[in-house]
Amino acid sequence: MIRLEDDGYCFVCGGKNPVGLGLSFSASKEGVKAVFIPEKSHQGYKDIVHGGIITTVLDEAMIKAAIEAGFMPVTAEIKVRFKNALLVGDKTVVEAKIDRVDRIIEASAVLKKVSDGALIATGSAKLLKNE
Repeated sequence: MIRLEDDGYCFVCGGKNPVGLGLSFSASKEGVKAVFIPEKSHQGYKDIVHGGIITTVLDEAMIKAAIEAGFMPVTAEIKVRFKNALLVGDKTVVEAKIDRVDRIIEASAVLKKVSDGALIATGSAKLLKNE
């Protein structure tokens, strides 16, 4: 078992990380959500956000949902389906929830454009409880 602790430098949500994404998650009984506005430094091809950044945002949202449920998990498996391109500057919202808890935690997430609700990507993950 590895000791998991937050030192504020998480690439996605760490307030101390000067090169991080700076996402701030809010929790509800349905799960968690955060707003993400990608910048030029997040692109792959010109003005198109890199799929790895999108995957990272989905992964973090699912981890945050599990943390809100009282776990300190790590990702064992993640699956992402890309539905539409995300352009630099497009305001999005990521939402995640826990679908099942057993020996592993199963979670899901979606990333949508705020302007028209277009689905950018969906994700599902198997998370290991760090007990």
